Amino acid sequence: MSTELTKSPSWTTITVHLALTDFGDALLYAVDDRQDLLSGVRLKQSLFAWHAATTYGTELEIRQMEQAQLVVLPAEHVLPFFAEQRLLAHIHWAWDEQSAALIRLAPLLHEHMEAKRYLPSHSAWRAGQLQWVWDTSASAELASELELAQDKVKDGRLSNGFLGMLEAAFSAAVFQRYYNSEAASADLRAEYPLLFVKEKAIFAGLDASGWLMAVGWKADHAPFRPMLQLLEPGEETDEAWQLRLVLQDKLDPSVLRPVRLSQHGDVAGEVPAAWVHAVRDRCAGWLDHLRASLPDEHLAGEKYDVLRVPLSSDSVWRFLTVGSNRLIEAGWQVLLPAWWESARRKKPRLRAKVKEEENPAKGRSFFGLDAIIEFDWRVSVGDLTLTEAEFAELLARQERLLQFRGQWVTLDPGLLEQISKMMKGMNSAQGLSFQDVLQLHLLSRKDYFARKEEDAEASAEEAENEQLRLEVELNGYMQEMMDQLVQQKEAPALPVPAGLQATLRAYQQEGYSWLAFMRQLGLGACLADDMGLGKTVQLIAYLMNMKESGGAGRTAALIICPTSVLGNWQKEISRFAPSLNVMLHYSSKRLAGDAFYEAASEADVILTSFATSMLDQELLQGRTWEAICLDEAQNIKNAQTKQAAAIRSLPAKHRIALTGTPIENRLSELWSIYDFMNPGFLGSAQGFQKRFATPIEQEQDPERVIDLQRLVKPFMLRRKKKDPAIQLDLPDKNEMKTYVHLTAEQGALYTQTVNELMAKVQRVEGNKRRGAILSVLTQLKQICNHPALLEDGMPLEVMEAEIASGTTGAEAAMESLISRSSKLERLMAMVKELRAEGERCLIFTQYIGMGQLLQGILARELQEQVLYLNGSTTKLTRDRMIERFQSNTLPASEQPNVFILSIKAGGVGLNLTAANHVFHFDRWWNPAVENQATDRAYRMGQTRDVQVHKFIALGTLEERIDEMLESKQKLSENVISSSSETWITELDNAALQQLVTLKQDWAGEA
Repeated sequence: MSTELTKSPSWTTITVHLALTDFGDALLYAVDDRQDLLSGVRLKQSLFAWHAATTYGTELEIRQMEQAQLVVLPAEHVLPFFAEQRLLAHIHWAWDEQSAALIRLAPLLHEHMEAKRYLPSHSAWRAGQLQWVWDTSASAELASELELAQDKVKDGRLSNGFLGMLEAAFSAAVFQRYYNSEAASADLRAEYPLLFVKEKAIFAGLDASGWLMAVGWKADHAPFRPMLQLLEPGEETDEAWQLRLVLQDKLDPSVLRPVRLSQHGDVAGEVPAAWVHAVRDRCAGWLDHLRASLPDEHLAGEKYDVLRVPLSSDSVWRFLTVGSNRLIEAGWQVLLPAWWESARRKKPRLRAKVKEEENPAKGRSFFGLDAIIEFDWRVSVGDLTLTEAEFAELLARQERLLQFRGQWVTLDPGLLEQISKMMKGMNSAQGLSFQDVLQLHLLSRKDYFARKEEDAEASAEEAENEQLRLEVELNGYMQEMMDQLVQQKEAPALPVPAGLQATLRAYQQEGYSWLAFMRQLGLGACLADDMGLGKTVQLIAYLMNMKESGGAGRTAALIICPTSVLGNWQKEISRFAPSLNVMLHYSSKRLAGDAFYEAASEADVILTSFATSMLDQELLQGRTWEAICLDEAQNIKNAQTKQAAAIRSLPAKHRIALTGTPIENRLSELWSIYDFMNPGFLGSAQGFQKRFATPIEQEQDPERVIDLQRLVKPFMLRRKKKDPAIQLDLPDKNEMKTYVHLTAEQGALYTQTVNELMAKVQRVEGNKRRGAILSVLTQLKQICNHPALLEDGMPLEVMEAEIASGTTGAEAAMESLISRSSKLERLMAMVKELRAEGERCLIFTQYIGMGQLLQGILARELQEQVLYLNGSTTKLTRDRMIERFQSNTLPASEQPNVFILSIKAGGVGLNLTAANHVFHFDRWWNPAVENQATDRAYRMGQTRDVQVHKFIALGTLEERIDEMLESKQKLSENVISSSSETWITELDNAALQQLVTLKQDWAGEA
């Protein structure tokens, strides 16, 4: 049967037949005037000639069905196409009953879609799908047409299920129009999240209208909103907890009207007349919804009030923690007691309360990490604080929700069990160690005892339950002590020791006082000031204080340092604290056995090297030292070495580490230094790696960073030159002498060269004698720099060739080359430290060979470009070097930061203010020349303090000349200030021998 809309004898007539699929797609075929079937291609070309959305029909699929070819129009195009009906005008179009019905409904449905008059389908949602249906309440015409179509379905003129298929087409068109992108779909999920909940049961009992209001799609125009209210005992109820249904006035939310809901869905209660109709419409749905959303224990009730059920403590707990959330997800609003929100966040905290009378520092010079602190247990829940006995009473009641001292308290059994287990695991009668108290105070945010077992896997219970807080409550004495320890600057200020012959700057006095304070507490300390801020003089002040305040039975302090600075320590102590009796334990001539202990008992300070302390580990273990002080403590950064293990094994009352670089590469280096200072405080090496190093270095865990900072800060005092308080206190130019000893090789060469000179000057006179002396003076100064300068070939060139070819052991050979010179070892350590701080330096030497050696070694060790300027450098190259060194705009990989200069070529006329460190690797005879060289950095345009380091080899010609320059004795100022060395050639043989002979104390280790 077909319906013909227009007809003209001169035009071709095409009759279209249509069927809709369950998915809303339209299947089309057609016949011509002679009732011949049209091919699918011809139908597409004719019917969709003006349909741009399908590229004029070319994108449409053709299916073969028996004799007919069917054209498939996708569901999302069905309504737009038939609503628009842009057809070829020279063809008469006729439509079968299905097509005609669609043509009548399509414009109305398309208009509804464009006006967004659509709804999510409740029936489809219950089946787990999201589909859209039209809202007939917005159009009487659409409702009438749909009713007419339904009649045609009933009498067989339209296929059964036609309207359902039409709904599918409508839904597809809505999706295509509004939700065809990820962004639009995400917006829908964000605005209506309840449309996408997987648990359908929470909306059970709701009809379509109630469901639309519950998911937020449709507004509820009733003058009230239904709520469930939980009443605590004594609040409008008897002594039991109870739920009730209330209606809240939308115009005045403070008005709540209780109603009773019967088992048949009827409501009783005082309801305003204007509300009655809406209440009757909705109450049956409320009952169904409650039955689907609440467990049976809440709904037994009486005939006229299904909610009138007394609730047990466990039932209330389940409702507060689970049931109320389920109701809210189902669209209900729930009124809970006002205290619940804050109470549920108040997790129990276990505290160790230090006893009021406990003052562990009273009457002791120091007490250490193992000192026992007496305490009592306290358990806090919000504002309530319980004694151990009160907590045991609550635990015995075995309730999750209870009233105590007029407050409702929530208690998680898992947490209570954990607290109980902790209290049993540590007997308060035995006390806490000071280390426990300190770590509890520093890490009070988390479960300390769980972290203390860092070598073991955390239990499942601890992993799941992180709410437990374990803290320490300090008394007045302990709080003051902790404040001083953590804030450092509040450490008790001490007067400068009477025997100290130095004027301490304010920050230096703070540092010395801090070291003494840490000694009183028995805590190891790390003084980590920047290079140049005077760590040495601060430690000497500490040693003087220790001597002046010490009593009978006091032992010596042991200073362990790199071999290259042993002489520097001896000189500095004799300069600043001449009353300290210093014993040098070094070289093959060092004492052993009882002779060592006898000499040590007379000394205030024992000086030794890292290497010697390892060789003499057993000897040094035989005495408990008053203090052990490590200079350049990064030398024990590798905890696995025999040297580090030997030093950690030495007994001492106090341990101090001096270093400008507590961490060079890895956090394990920090652990090694701290384990020397305070053994066990950071746990085992394996535990530290798991607890801190791996999470911080590999995972960049910010919380672990904070925890580690809290643990290490109290034991480290670190000041930088750029700190405002420090900069104001420093002089503009700070000159310091760095004393180094000769290595065994240097000492032997030096002595051999002096002997040859003295033998020669006995045989020659006049100019030959002068020439011999001048030649040997140059050799002696070169030996003090590096013995390789006297060799025919430069070993660095050979070394570089080996490294380039990948020769095994080349790196070790490079280390051996550096270790042949104490000056070079010391320079490497200082340059690495200042480069770690991002600072730049100038290095002056008068020997081209030394400059080349320094350039090659520093470039390889620092992995950056090192400049070298000498007399052979052209003006163009020189200007480029200066420009690049002064630059702040070059990429980091191209920026030079170390500049080596010949003192003659680079000592005048250059502006090198980018550097704030100047090293004089070897000494010039004229101080004015050295000062001119220093002024390459210390001049107009310099914004930072300049640190000047003058290297002097102990026991050598360099030390004797420096003493003369310093004291201006024996020689007139004019002679010393002479720019030449000829005055030495005029000395008699005895004076010459006294000047150049190496002091045996500094002859180097055999």
